[in-house]
Amino acid sequence: MERGHVDVSSLPGGFDLQSTVESGQSYLWDREDGRMYDGSGAHGGDAWYWTTIRVDGAPEFVRTRQVDGTLEWESSLDADPHLRRLLRLDDDLDAIRAASPDDDVVQDAYDAYWGLRLVRDPPFGCLISFICSAQMRVERIHAMQTALRREYGDPVAFDGETYRAYPTPDALAAATEAELRDLGLGYRAPYVQQTAEMVASGEADPAPAREMAYEDAREHLTRFVGVGDKVADCVLLFSLDFLEAVPLDTWLRTTIADYFPDCDRGSYAETSRAIRESLGGQYAGYVQTYIFHYLRSGGDSR
Repeated sequence: MERGHVDVSSLPGGFDLQSTVESGQSYLWDREDGRMYDGSGAHGGDAWYWTTIRVDGAPEFVRTRQVDGTLEWESSLDADPHLRRLLRLDDDLDAIRAASPDDDVVQDAYDAYWGLRLVRDPPFGCLISFICSAQMRVERIHAMQTALRREYGDPVAFDGETYRAYPTPDALAAATEAELRDLGLGYRAPYVQQTAEMVASGEADPAPAREMAYEDAREHLTRFVGVGDKVADCVLLFSLDFLEAVPLDTWLRTTIADYFPDCDRGSYAETSRAIRESLGGQYAGYVQTYIFHYLRSGGDSR
């Protein structure tokens, strides 16, 4: 076991681990106490969170917790560079906020959850997570990923316990639709199996979208089964570094109706373009994530 820490008190804008990993943008982390997304609190706290990553194809274990201005970690490898990448610790939140609009709902969301950062999840896990997200609450989306990990993930031993890595494309491609339905995926089961098969066979890969222009990248991702514009935008934002992406989910459409009605242009593409501009352009996805978490957690500026 390796141990270490990251000083997050000096980061521009600071850091809030719980708000970051329990804000509905990632379903690839879990809490050691089993209370992920249970409503026990989504701001502050010192719970241990864990995830797995793959290094040269092998699964590795990482867990971390925040104690005031320090991010403590325990891992099967040197986790420092991986945490910096996964939790976007190099983002300058002060600069991002300065580039954001002064609307009350935006500033209230920043005030309420300051330190929340976007995640940078592995592309395949992010893609499958958001295929599962259609018409689902965050708790259920996370439960689906936990079930997939339990049934199809490689075992990873750490500190006397056995954890499960997120499944590989090959593992999910080999699953049957009936098996996936039995795990609670419902009508999303064939989408997950067929998308995994596309990745496992080499027919398609979400990762190359990172090098494309934004709208080309979104179109690239919609080739996967069960992926429309909203799911594609989620993957672009939470995995592939498109900080301008604004997924138009139910919460954002309500936000548009209540606070930015002029941005409703009818079609997804035109409404998306308008709300990106209203939320500050290149960092619009950051603003969207703060608003989503703020409103979902009961905040209301009206």
